[in-house]
Amino acid sequence: MALEALFGPVLEKSDKSEVKTSELSKSGDGVLGIYFSAHWCPPCRGFTPQLAEVYNKLKADGKDFEIVFVSSDRDPAAFAEYHSGMPWLALPYANRDKKQELSDKYGVRGIPTLVLINAATGETISKEGRQLISKDGAAGFPYKG
Repeated sequence: MALEALFGPVLEKSDKSEVKTSELSKSGDGVLGIYFSAHWCPPCRGFTPQLAEVYNKLKADGKDFEIVFVSSDRDPAAFAEYHSGMPWLALPYANRDKKQELSDKYGVRGIPTLVLINAATGETISKEGRQLISKDGAAGFPYKG
């Protein structure tokens, strides 16, 4: 399955409980955001609340949208503190190899970066998710680039 290949078998909720990656959406219109961010990054701390607002609106509207936080924090404690304020899933901090694989795959050169992919196929929709969210908010869903 495409998402398991990207993230591994489990993702983490902000309360530290685990979610099987295989349980994520497989619908053709589902959108998954891969959010590269870190607590120490001022632009990230500015964008995260905006992204959370859009995420919560889309979820409340029944849209098939999920986000996976991929941390560039310097240690597990900073990751845990930052993720605790996010309503979405995260790649477990200990999975640094997958973090590097994802950064390389999507050409991440700075943060915050939000990559949007088709949740069913894993195909990239846009590597400019931050700009799409900032410009269009929830109204832009499903963010076709």
